[in-house]
Amino acid sequence: MNKKWAVKRLTVNLTTEEMKKLEQYCALTGRPATDVIRELLRTLEVHNSENSEIGTADSRMTVGSS
Repeated sequence: MNKKWAVKRLTVNLTTEEMKKLEQYCALTGRPATDVIRELLRTLEVHNSENSEIGTADSRMTVGSS
């Protein structure tokens, strides 16, 4: 299967500590940062407000702790 990547490009500003943590995790797992970030994004639960006229106008994101 041919996957279509880079539909959107995202630049993320990280603190030095956040970058170190990401680099260490990637070194330990042998996985690229892009894959790690994609996996983390897929685990996010997004709850839309029932009162919102536009689905994304009043979105709330819940991020579980690890």
